[in-house]
Amino acid sequence: MTTPNPRILVLWADRDSTNLGLRALAEGTESIVARRWPNADLTFHTQDSQGTPLSKRSVLRDIFRSRGPIKREISRYDAILDTGAGDSFTDIYGLRRLILMAYVQRVAAQRRVPTILMPQTIGPFDSRVGRLIARKSLQQATRVFARDPVSLTYARQLGRRSAAESTDLVFALAQPDRTGTVERDVVVNVSGLLWSENPHVDHHSYRRSVTALIDGLLQRGHRVGVLAHVLDSPMTDNDVPAVRQVGSHFGDAVEILVPDSLTGVRGILATANVVIGARMHACLNSLSVGTPAIPWAYSRKFAPLVDALGWNMHVDLRASPDPARETLALVESLNLSAARNEVQQILSRTDVMMDELGAGLNDIDVRQTAL
Repeated sequence: MTTPNPRILVLWADRDSTNLGLRALAEGTESIVARRWPNADLTFHTQDSQGTPLSKRSVLRDIFRSRGPIKREISRYDAILDTGAGDSFTDIYGLRRLILMAYVQRVAAQRRVPTILMPQTIGPFDSRVGRLIARKSLQQATRVFARDPVSLTYARQLGRRSAAESTDLVFALAQPDRTGTVERDVVVNVSGLLWSENPHVDHHSYRRSVTALIDGLLQRGHRVGVLAHVLDSPMTDNDVPAVRQVGSHFGDAVEILVPDSLTGVRGILATANVVIGARMHACLNSLSVGTPAIPWAYSRKFAPLVDALGWNMHVDLRASPDPARETLALVESLNLSAARNEVQQILSRTDVMMDELGAGLNDIDVRQTAL
């Protein structure tokens, strides 16, 4: 039986997260839910949400108990929409994160709570344990949506033949109000993840590339804004310290942009001529508001998604001998009018895909929780 006011848990996305990408996933999911269950009661959890019982440390307290903290929380809901934090359904960030996600999915399956894997990157899984965990998760999910064709193929190779393709949930968001906005030229998102030591790219090389890029843009007469897309917090993975260091290096020659909300960052991105960023959702947010973007890819999640959108302008930090030079060449060759028209065509296609995603939830009957 489908309840008209279902209680829905949205996993690994949070409307209050300092990571504006997770906010985009949360609000995009909320928009999709409204098309299927307009009166739904939504709760958002990431492992870092304040007071959440869905944390890594809770797994050990839950696993041997019939009414552990995770089981109690999951039993409160009629359905679960698992965003995978966009790109966390993989073992490249370590098995602990994947085990937490898989354990919550397992509890949901045991409690017979329908679980939909919302559009996300699936894989890669470089370890045998990771592949075993992923295969089980994909098998027990009610529905599986991949956000790019490579992820779709990966899911099917792991046994989920009924997986469907969609695109990122950021494209479900409403367009920002551009009234009274300040026009900007080039906005560069500096990633705090890559600014410090990390498993993806050499952080010293990344710092040099960012500095060379901005220096080259300034020499060519561009106005440059330096943007944080993950806001300041006690966590080391945030963009603000890196943005401040870049600002200190270039002084008044650059504009420091630290938004206070998802609405704020989308408004900033909508004012730019072009955005360059290593945070994937800085670039997806940009495209979704109609602004051309040049992603600086550091993992497999980038190229398949933007290529599937029909947007082939990106730089691979792992392969490019000179990311700054390559990016400057792209900026100088950019026909802004043609690029904006191309982005509008992308938005027309993603509108259809978001409608199809909402329709794809129509045949899912959420259970009636025992209140």
